[in-house]
Amino acid sequence: MFWFYASSAALRSLVFPQETSTSYVEMVPLKPLALKAFTLCMRVATELKGEREVILFAYRTHDFDELNVWRELDGRLSFYMSGEGVFFELPQLGALETHVCLSWDSISGAATFFLDGKKSLTKIYRKNHMVRPGGKIIIGQDPDNYVGNFDAKQSLVGEISDINMWDFVLPEKTVRDLFVGKRVVRGDVLDWESAELKMHGNVQVMENVM
Repeated sequence: MFWFYASSAALRSLVFPQETSTSYVEMVPLKPLALKAFTLCMRVATELKGEREVILFAYRTHDFDELNVWRELDGRLSFYMSGEGVFFELPQLGALETHVCLSWDSISGAATFFLDGKKSLTKIYRKNHMVRPGGKIIIGQDPDNYVGNFDAKQSLVGEISDINMWDFVLPEKTVRDLFVGKRVVRGDVLDWESAELKMHGNVQVMENVM
């Protein structure tokens, strides 16, 4: 296992200053997303409170939205894996940064969210499903085909950072430690500290110094 502390590299953030159908970031994973379980975490802030749906994370293959994470129009948080989604009534995202994690396990179907280290109830979703490899990870837009056909009214306007992914379900304590900045096992699918980011359009990279 590899461990890390927060650093200036880990503290970089992506700012999407305006609604657009052209600005996005492709995040290159460390290995293919062939997932029977995962934990995905990020820090996000947006002032689009209750105005429209907002895409937070999109992973699409040629034919399917394999894993999309949304702030819905009504404020709920959700994620979709190749079909209908699972929805959670949680505190609204806003201009103050929120640490968001979600986890899922294929065997049990257990799906949960964490906001600032606090765990939601568990829902059962897509037992025995698998997230398939061969796609692209897009931050800032929802691709309706492989990498394109974006809708400005779904784009992220705000700031996002610290996007990490593991191919297993992190223990609750580890998620809480991650929220407060303690060292945790580095993401083996996405590692924000070392991730290759391919920028498109008007996206600003901010180096946040503590």
